[in-house]
Amino acid sequence: MMKPSLSTMDHALTILASRDHSTKEMAHKLKVKGHEGEQVAQTIASLLEMNYLNDQRFAESYVRSRINKPLGPQRIRQELKQKGITDEVIERTFEESDADWFALAKELKVRKFGSEGTRDFKEKAKQTRYLQYRGFEFDQIKYALEPDSR
Repeated sequence: MMKPSLSTMDHALTILASRDHSTKEMAHKLKVKGHEGEQVAQTIASLLEMNYLNDQRFAESYVRSRINKPLGPQRIRQELKQKGITDEVIERTFEESDADWFALAKELKVRKFGSEGTRDFKEKAKQTRYLQYRGFEFDQIKYALEPDSR
């Protein structure tokens, strides 16, 4: 016996049951599952109206989860843009975030490379590249690489 296909709304609710999604992500997932453009647009509009889909809430949750990795602000901004979050929502989310990016960069550096400072240029360059890849800004990296003054 064949399983009946899920309606677009049922499918969207099943997707949302696992975690929040951005509007763009939801549209993409529904289209990949074979739902038509008009059905997808109507479903997204309904989800937005019911507040089941909310890009601001998604962005806040996403930033919190990425801070726990920890990732820096540049990387998180880039990932949010890829997920279809507008610059306005991204900036509002970062303004409301209470993340201490300098402390996060320092914590990550210590966790990965230890608390000892280094004078070795190659080692410092390696640590800098690692923190850049994780999305930290120049000032945050500079702070993280400073030897502790105890």
